[in-house]
Amino acid sequence: MLVTDYHYNQAETQSKQLMDQIKQYETIADAFAASMALPFREAIEQHTLRELLGDVSRANVVDMACGDGFYTRWVKRSGALTAMGLDVSVEMIRRAEEMEQRNPLGCEYRQSDIATAVVSNPVDVVIAVYSLGYARSGAQLRQFCKACYHALREGGRFVGLNDNVRNPPPTGISWRKYGLERYCPNPLSEGDPVRYTIINADGQRFDVENFYLKGKTYEDAFEAVGFSEFRWIDVSLDPAEHRNPFWDDFLTHPPIVGFTASR
Repeated sequence: MLVTDYHYNQAETQSKQLMDQIKQYETIADAFAASMALPFREAIEQHTLRELLGDVSRANVVDMACGDGFYTRWVKRSGALTAMGLDVSVEMIRRAEEMEQRNPLGCEYRQSDIATAVVSNPVDVVIAVYSLGYARSGAQLRQFCKACYHALREGGRFVGLNDNVRNPPPTGISWRKYGLERYCPNPLSEGDPVRYTIINADGQRFDVENFYLKGKTYEDAFEAVGFSEFRWIDVSLDPAEHRNPFWDDFLTHPPIVGFTASR
């Protein structure tokens, strides 16, 4: 096989994989939107992201792989000067724009493959909520990180949430009472699928597939594209829930982790 044939076939395979992911996500869009009402979303997910972001008043923010724009709207309500959401799915952008029309916040949306996204005016903050986990290899991860790096101004920050690749929780742990389960091979190897099953309050279930890459693969990818001060950040609990033992299992074996880096 010629080298050019190899690269063509590789690109074709990646394109098909991307289209499959888009179709899967569009199929579960309504159920995914409903899952944002699960208690862990506010008490842990949003609280951790709020701690990572700090004060975003007067900040220009890009939300990479924004889906229907939940976190684009969330960061705008948190005081961001501007908030733009990018997503490869035309349907997700349509949904986000429809919500903006119903309840105008000043958010902007654009259909774009986040791995090749170009932001004309560099921003202060890029956020990526569970987006990095779609990378199937170190090369794909570097490509995504590179796009995020170039979207930022000098001194800008990249923050987000991710599958807990740093310390994969042991087999047999259940987060069912929080509305999710996590399934993956044991032991994990680079590129292995990590499937999350989300269970909404009404019993509706859907799956989201991520891919495992070693913590060092992430660290190397961030360093290779120019980021500094990359750190994994443990999730944290809203202080209003600190005396509630309900959250003990989640915090002892967290399936998700935060991250932060600077340009």
